Amino acid sequence: MRIIRINHLGTPRWAILKDDEHYCLMFGDIHRLPPDIDARPHRLDPSRLLAPCLPTKVVAVGLNYKDHVKEMGHETPEEPVLFLKPPSSVIGPGSNILLPPQSRRVDHEAELAVVLKRKLHRAAREEAAAAVWGFTCLNDVTARDLQKKDGQWARAKGFDTFCPVGPWIDTEFKEADQAITCRVNGEVRQKSSLGQRIWDTADLLAFASQAMTLEPGDVLTTGTSGGIGPLAPGDKVEVEVEGLGVLANGVVAL
Repeated sequence: MRIIRINHLGTPRWAILKDDEHYCLMFGDIHRLPPDIDARPHRLDPSRLLAPCLPTKVVAVGLNYKDHVKEMGHETPEEPVLFLKPPSSVIGPGSNILLPPQSRRVDHEAELAVVLKRKLHRAAREEAAAAVWGFTCLNDVTARDLQKKDGQWARAKGFDTFCPVGPWIDTEFKEADQAITCRVNGEVRQKSSLGQRIWDTADLLAFASQAMTLEPGDVLTTGTSGGIGPLAPGDKVEVEVEGLGVLANGVVAL
């Protein structure tokens, strides 16, 4: 099942996507299944897609691909490196990434992300895996120069629009060794596979839950591969996870 959020007559609505062409509107709390479903099909207009989740926080993981660790000049970490992106940074497919005047280099980072369906607190690996609602694509946009200048990552990772997510949540996606790719204006910038990660999703969720309670709808993003690079005004950046979908966003300067 693929879950989307869409602008329907000016109101955000949850929906189930069927056959990539139609959807059924869903009402009520999406995290309290089963929801009420409008049985009438509606033609999907991709321009109306919104971010498919409303997280209280985005928990992100740094240095989780071996080639990215190497290109950043770091040693392989002994445990996952966590940081947070604010909910205000989240945008959906088709929305523009805004390049802030404070930064001279803003990079793309293609990632697989997971969305939770239930609360996690000090969870074991098995409990963490069972709390997964589904998977989506995410771009961990980063002001690289500010990351280096500040010495910590909150500002560099937290600008408005720096967390594109989408185009949907796939509840049946099974992570294995699928390709993950980033393209800018059609040119491949990043190309790796999920099998190159140091820690998998269940390990990362369990680890994060030892430090903070994860709420339904929260997002955990599982790291980026080598090949990160800068974005410029006018670019179109795409994040694709094989079998999951393509997240596309424009880039404009503030």
